[in-house]
Amino acid sequence: MSLKLSVLDQSPIHDGKEDKQGLFDTINLAKTCEDLGYHRYLLAEHHDTPGYASCAPEVMVGAVASATSKIRVGSGGVMLNHYNSFKVAETFNTLSALYDNRIDLGIGRASGASYLATRALYCTNADYSQKAYELINYLDGTTPEDSSFHELNLSPKGIDSTPVFLLGSSDGSSSLAGYLGAGYILALFIGTHERSPNIIKDYKKSFASAKADKKPNAMIAVACICANTKEEARFIASTHSYWKVQAFRHPSRDPLLSPKTVQDRIKNLSFEDKAYYEETMNSMILGTAKECKEQIEALAKEYDVEEVVVVNVTYSFEDRKNSYELLAKEFNLNK
Repeated sequence: MSLKLSVLDQSPIHDGKEDKQGLFDTINLAKTCEDLGYHRYLLAEHHDTPGYASCAPEVMVGAVASATSKIRVGSGGVMLNHYNSFKVAETFNTLSALYDNRIDLGIGRASGASYLATRALYCTNADYSQKAYELINYLDGTTPEDSSFHELNLSPKGIDSTPVFLLGSSDGSSSLAGYLGAGYILALFIGTHERSPNIIKDYKKSFASAKADKKPNAMIAVACICANTKEEARFIASTHSYWKVQAFRHPSRDPLLSPKTVQDRIKNLSFEDKAYYEETMNSMILGTAKECKEQIEALAKEYDVEEVVVVNVTYSFEDRKNSYELLAKEFNLNK
């Protein structure tokens, strides 16, 4: 199987550094991943979230595209509920003009924010499905004639339509992506809920019935950490597993903690928190590069996709960089 491997970067704040350094680590990692042969580099959106540096993927897309020359760069994704669809279309149309049409626009319906940040970002015009529909029409130049915005043009003119991908973890998002003729990224890394290949099947079915002039483009996104041993990978992964326990079950304002600190803290977790910690840990792909490659290929075959997006969150930047290096070498991405 010849798979494309891509990257989703949530811009974690590594090594106890000041927050802004997470943005520069993102740019450094993107340059490394381009050299390693990864196909696509996606930037996430988080607001008022401890441990994460990027709240503006549209800015980071430009920064990463400026620092690279070949790899596709996009959002993973813009949380469209917060924004005006025409402005998002204009922004990414401009990015596509500046960076030779190697820009992708991933969108999602989650808030990606704390409760207060969600309130502060609140935007009232239309729901997510309507906004996604409008956004794609603006980019494709297919706004219906009966719309009051039919004669509206994006600036600058003459730019190829920016590819749009919907990010989701349910059949609701996949069906919408198919109906709209958009790509779809199934976020297997998000939770510990039951995974179902039928989500991708349903996406392809709904796509075929709605958009005969386009081809479906489905991917899965997985959490994966490679190391020299599986034990080392699990040790490194403890940072994010513990962070999720604190963020989703309490919630906590803790930053990303070192694996050594986590080992001390998990001893004092409640039975329920320990169970969630282990469930989260077991939802990741962890091991040597060979072990990770085998699991990624098995999932790609199960879900019938030709591209897998890899995400990981670590305390140490070097551990994260090393994971992508080991995986790229095992997959022979630069062949």
